[in-house]
Amino acid sequence: MKIISFETKDYELADFAHAGEYGLDVTLCDKELTADNVAMVQGFEGVTTLGFSDLRAPMLGELARRGVKYLATRTVGFNHIDLDAARQCGIRVSNASYEPYNVADFTVMLMLMLLRKAKISVCRALVNDFSLDGMCGKEMRNLTVGIFGAGKIGRTVIQNLSGFGCKVLYYDPFVPENGIPNAEYADPDAIYRTCDIISLHMPLTDSNRHFIDAAAFAKMKPGALLVNTARGGLVDTQALTEALESGHLGGAGLDTIESEEGVAHIDLRARIVSKRDIFYLKQFPNVIFTSHYAFFTEEAASAMVRCALKSLSCFESGTENPYEIR
Repeated sequence: MKIISFETKDYELADFAHAGEYGLDVTLCDKELTADNVAMVQGFEGVTTLGFSDLRAPMLGELARRGVKYLATRTVGFNHIDLDAARQCGIRVSNASYEPYNVADFTVMLMLMLLRKAKISVCRALVNDFSLDGMCGKEMRNLTVGIFGAGKIGRTVIQNLSGFGCKVLYYDPFVPENGIPNAEYADPDAIYRTCDIISLHMPLTDSNRHFIDAAAFAKMKPGALLVNTARGGLVDTQALTEALESGHLGGAGLDTIESEEGVAHIDLRARIVSKRDIFYLKQFPNVIFTSHYAFFTEEAASAMVRCALKSLSCFESGTENPYEIR
């Protein structure tokens, strides 16, 4: 089967070179799929992209009209795809999967950086300021950490934290109470009220957009820290900004933010950037902002390409596809 890959990165080329092992003939394009280049899909039954291509209803309709039957996103998240429109167009969709250690490790790193005020220390060192004023941190073993979302990544974060000796609470409506080692089940209000650090590990859906809003921030323990390595839309950016400005929120580690489109994964050093909320937030000394790369390890990058190739091969052969979004 002939497939075309959009948003192809240099670090993916070695894995795409194995497409023939999956019975696939792949054409590579480094651009995002847009209305301007959609004609490129003509003659291809399968399309694979990353997370910034246009996969809304009009585009999906155009893909179907041009003969595309299968779409494989090389990302775990798929909220950038209009799934209802894909079903109506008869396009089958899949996502990728990788081991949870990359994001889980990154999450704990952000927690530790916030606790030890690493951003301030690094910035001071760059200008030869090695003073300790205002640098006194906290030890993880004396804290309580709240985990929202106890899927593979959330559970691995809990496992990682078990070595620090801290108390861990978790909430997940789809996980049995007290069903996770080294953690206790708690309702959201209890997590807000008692936790020193709150970490998000949920998929983004219509029902949980702005899960952390002004009301949630108001319930949080004064000085609490928020870490988001999941999806930007889980947090109301305006409410986050106000909680930081007031001093009620002690800090935030953000690998993702809801307005990151057009910023994440892009070199903007020589351009004027209009995302004022991002650039205002990142200047806070107690905010660590990274470029949505918690997932980005050699192992995960390889796995995402291999998942897409295997998925498209399964679609074409009619065999069971473990990555299909149903």
